[in-house]
Amino acid sequence: MTPRTLLLAPDKFKGSLTAAEVVAALTRGISATAPETPILACPIADGGDGTVDAALAAGAAPRPAVITGPTGHERETTWALDGITAVLELADAVGLKALPGGTLAPQTASTHGLGELIARAVDAGARQIVVGLGGSASTDAGAGLLQALGARLLTAAGAPIRPGLAGLRELAEVDLGPARALLDGITLVAANDVQNPLLGPEGTAAVYGPQKGLGPKDVREADAVLAAAAELLDPGAVHRDAPGAGAAGGAGFALLVLGATQRSGADVVLELADFDTRLQGAAVVLTGEGRLDAQTLHGKGPAEVARRAVAAGAEVLAVAGAIDLDTAQLHEAGISRAWDLLSRAADVPDAIARGEELLDLVGREIGRSLSGVAPETPGP
Repeated sequence: MTPRTLLLAPDKFKGSLTAAEVVAALTRGISATAPETPILACPIADGGDGTVDAALAAGAAPRPAVITGPTGHERETTWALDGITAVLELADAVGLKALPGGTLAPQTASTHGLGELIARAVDAGARQIVVGLGGSASTDAGAGLLQALGARLLTAAGAPIRPGLAGLRELAEVDLGPARALLDGITLVAANDVQNPLLGPEGTAAVYGPQKGLGPKDVREADAVLAAAAELLDPGAVHRDAPGAGAAGGAGFALLVLGATQRSGADVVLELADFDTRLQGAAVVLTGEGRLDAQTLHGKGPAEVARRAVAAGAEVLAVAGAIDLDTAQLHEAGISRAWDLLSRAADVPDAIARGEELLDLVGREIGRSLSGVAPETPGP
């Protein structure tokens, strides 16, 4: 029997392994028990961590850069360039993972460094700039990003506002003209899978502020500050209520104000990775992420991979650190079988620490399944 070609298309296992590392570990395991199985690789992301890695894995060129990190320190990051398309990632540039020592800075963290990357992409000749949003450290409505692109965000005294939410409190005058001029002729894409508006109970401060260090009182105050800023940045109230305006502490709002188009992060990354072309050569697709749960089913990367794979007539398998979906939910998503790491570990920290080892073991089980070999019987 001719072996079926397998396409590996997992997202990252957040806090443990990148998508590329997941692919490598699974490949080692599957190749050990099903060496005849042809394996294709397509690491994915949904606009957050791993977006640039996915573009690089698809052949884009890495562009290292030193920028302003979320709290004003120098930060080394990388963006990707493929022809005239640039791919940038907020998470690595100015996100939570970029905070020195992981210390939260809810009042002062800024998106300035992301704006610096956008300007560099323009200087490099990019005509389409894809900005992956997710994992942000700030709630500044993208004010830092706008300033880095030349926008004038001033206090009542005519001075530039300070970084972060604290600085946004001082905003009295806005001139977006220089930023819009810089981006004239540029197609700007905000890539994320968040549908939150900027303001209100479903807005960026209420939903995402706590994970950045905002307490209940801080959240209420932040929402009021964002509302006042929106009056100046979006006087026609065109963008503040748009789905996705609340992405990344309001960076989605800033991009929309600059004329960006919002698209599903999963869709954008799958396009960049040329997933559909790779899918044509596969009979089985293996996807996954750190946790398969209800959020997965609402447009996240693995769900979109499964949807496309099923439409192409491929069987879909999945692997995750933990699985919170029952068999019926998995089947409804198009996933015929799933493996987890947590049941093979002592606890969550153990599963995270031994992620590569456990993925290798799961890969061996998947290889036996693909080869039609019965699983090994556990020892006493």
